[in-house]
Amino acid sequence: MWESCEKIVNAMNCFGIDARSGAAVRVEGDAVIGAVEPLISPPPDLPLLAPGFIDLQVNGFAGADFNQPATPHEAIQASLRALFRTGVTRFLPTIITGPPGGMAGALRNLAAAREALPDGPAMEGFHVEGPHISAEEGPRGAHPAQWVRPPDVEEYRRWQEASQGQVRMVTLSPEWPGAPAYIEALVREGVVAAIGHTSATAAQIEDAVRAGATISTHLGNGAHALIPRHPNYLWEQLANDRLAASFIVDGIHLPAAFLKVALRAKGIERSVLITDAVTPAACQPGFYRLGEMDVELHANGSVTLRGTTRLAGSALKMDCGIENLMRLAGLSLVEALAMTTRNPARVARISGRQRGLTPGDRADLVAFRFDPDTKSIRIERTWLGGKLVYSSFGLRNPETTGCGPAP
Repeated sequence: MWESCEKIVNAMNCFGIDARSGAAVRVEGDAVIGAVEPLISPPPDLPLLAPGFIDLQVNGFAGADFNQPATPHEAIQASLRALFRTGVTRFLPTIITGPPGGMAGALRNLAAAREALPDGPAMEGFHVEGPHISAEEGPRGAHPAQWVRPPDVEEYRRWQEASQGQVRMVTLSPEWPGAPAYIEALVREGVVAAIGHTSATAAQIEDAVRAGATISTHLGNGAHALIPRHPNYLWEQLANDRLAASFIVDGIHLPAAFLKVALRAKGIERSVLITDAVTPAACQPGFYRLGEMDVELHANGSVTLRGTTRLAGSALKMDCGIENLMRLAGLSLVEALAMTTRNPARVARISGRQRGLTPGDRADLVAFRFDPDTKSIRIERTWLGGKLVYSSFGLRNPETTGCGPAP
């Protein structure tokens, strides 16, 4: 029976249905997958198996604010455990626009937690979103205006020093003079340069792509409320085949029509699901902190700057985002899983995670149940590097995901 899937001595031995191929398989390994073998006589009622989910943008989770230099490591560890419940195995803690010392301090704290915590390796690297973004209302989003500033390679060096060289992605707006040279400097060091929170012209976007930018951050958000019919920075990024794009699919940030068109323009192979989760994700409605800002989680799942209607990240969980991709955009389960596994691994250059359930890849796995009628999934177990880090067995009401239908 599949329930016997566990870590035996130093080996992982799992049974399930490969969600991508539909084949009943046994997966063996330790830190990496050693073998994926077909089952001749599979036991009944096997769960689906897939590579663990990857989230490239998580600002906080389960009450832990990754943007605070003093966030206790215990709170970060609790947030990791909460992320495992959603099927996430690797993610990029994300630092947003703030004072130079505060951003460096937050990176330093996260890097120390990554080294010290038992589940720290789930933090694959760090994403710095800002402060080199548009200063204009609209594209700036909820980022604090007083800390927006132009690209500075020396500041980037300070981030790398604080993070022990673990900054993996930087989101900036190419409208700044000197942005192409800044992008080239990052790319030379293997850092992913992303375009986001921008009011850049077509020429500036093209210059950024030529310099090495490869992805648009949460495309369709961080934009003016009104833009020219054409040309505009959304069309330019959608039309550029050299840019992948990430999307927040919570039913709040993007309407279904835009999401469908954007996915058709990019193609599934260049599309990535992110949560852009902030501190109150997986928490009860109420008031929370995000860096220097007060935010509110509302009963409908939206997160706004306190006292305003301006969105400030999301409370989305990755398993819910997969459901929303199927419900809102009409994707198949296999397509939705590609946007949460192989695609983000490729875009963020995460080694050992780009091939799927294949020998030699990292043993990051998730076992789950899928209802094709309701397009709902339920996470049963999660493994990180061959280590079982979450199991729903023995929990009270494990079938409760908190996702519900897309708003």
